[in-house]
Amino acid sequence: MDHAPHLLLQLAVILGTARVLALLLARFGQPPVVGDMIAGLLLGPLAFAALAPDLQAAIFPRDGLAALEGLSQVGIVLFMLIVGAELRAPDGIGERVVAGGWVGALGVLLPAALGLAIAPMLHAGFAPDGIAFWPFALFISVAMAITAFPVMARILKERAMTRSAPGQLSLAAAAVTDVLAWLMLAVVVAVAGAHGVATNLVGVLAGLAAVAAVGFGLLRPLIARVLARHAADGRPGGAVLSLLLILTCAMAAATDRLGLHPVFGAFLFGACLPRDDRLLDTLIERVEHVAVLVLMPVFFALAGLGTSPAAFHAAGLSALLLVLAAAVSGKVLGAGAGARIAGLGWRDSAAVGALMNTRGLMELIVLKVGLDAGLIGPDLFTLLLVMTILTTLMTAPLLDLCRRGAPALAGVGQPRRQR
Repeated sequence: MDHAPHLLLQLAVILGTARVLALLLARFGQPPVVGDMIAGLLLGPLAFAALAPDLQAAIFPRDGLAALEGLSQVGIVLFMLIVGAELRAPDGIGERVVAGGWVGALGVLLPAALGLAIAPMLHAGFAPDGIAFWPFALFISVAMAITAFPVMARILKERAMTRSAPGQLSLAAAAVTDVLAWLMLAVVVAVAGAHGVATNLVGVLAGLAAVAAVGFGLLRPLIARVLARHAADGRPGGAVLSLLLILTCAMAAATDRLGLHPVFGAFLFGACLPRDDRLLDTLIERVEHVAVLVLMPVFFALAGLGTSPAAFHAAGLSALLLVLAAAVSGKVLGAGAGARIAGLGWRDSAAVGALMNTRGLMELIVLKVGLDAGLIGPDLFTLLLVMTILTTLMTAPLLDLCRRGAPALAGVGQPRRQR
């Protein structure tokens, strides 16, 4: 097989399907990422392979996915670089730090607790062979706690809510949630990789701390000096941008070497970049558009190809309902309660809960990390992927329901950036 033409055919099918679905779903107020996720699901065994198995096997043969896997890996590394670079408080959020902390903390702790509560019911039927209860349960806990900041920001922009009280509070809380969730996930993956040996766990966590120390203590001031000397206008040229991408890959490789996942290193490097909007705008213009429009649909397609039709047996459907109930109630009630404590009214608090229930791409990256680490198998991965799509789909309708008859929710202004 000539791999280059075959790769181009795969890309044409993946990108074409993703764009068509994104355009169709945009008519219903859904962000493009929802179309990308559903496209990935449809290209796998649940739809394409079921309707046209020979054609699907010809386009996506099991031994012909290596190039797509490489592109997918690059895509999520670049995407997590941007996510880390965007990790900052929204404009005018200084007075909302405590409020955002309440929403972020309860929006993580309640769904995480519900994840632990349902884990015993999932472990016996869905845990891979050899995976002990606690690594599995902790991963389910983290999976319930994720919020997708990029999708949330896009929804807020489209509804002119970026500067509304619920919008500002949700953006602040999402930053808190990002930090807590990724720290929790790093610990869970480290625990799983340590195989119950305490010294191994300490070594992994110490290595992660060392990578973070290099990033914030050495690379951050170094990059600031490079930018001041070679990009005084805040917009790096090709040479500086190349340096940033090299360091991104180096830190991603370092966390991969530790037995974690490359996304942790990419996220850390993005977080240690100088907080300069001009630099972030350049990264979005030159890096993010390629990652999101071209490479991330490949990631979704590979996720869809990894799904299992066997997940939808009777026990699987019951498990899906259980996971959905825990994920939605945990986020909506937890974040909503945090917003009430922060002083928002019931309607605005419900809007915050609906926004924090957005999962999208961030959740899928977490699920892929868990699948690659052997913490979950294809059946549970499939159910959690469906949960991710459904919770992301319901965000916009729930938010519209909260806004109905409440014009005060419609804020003014535009966010700095969107995906």
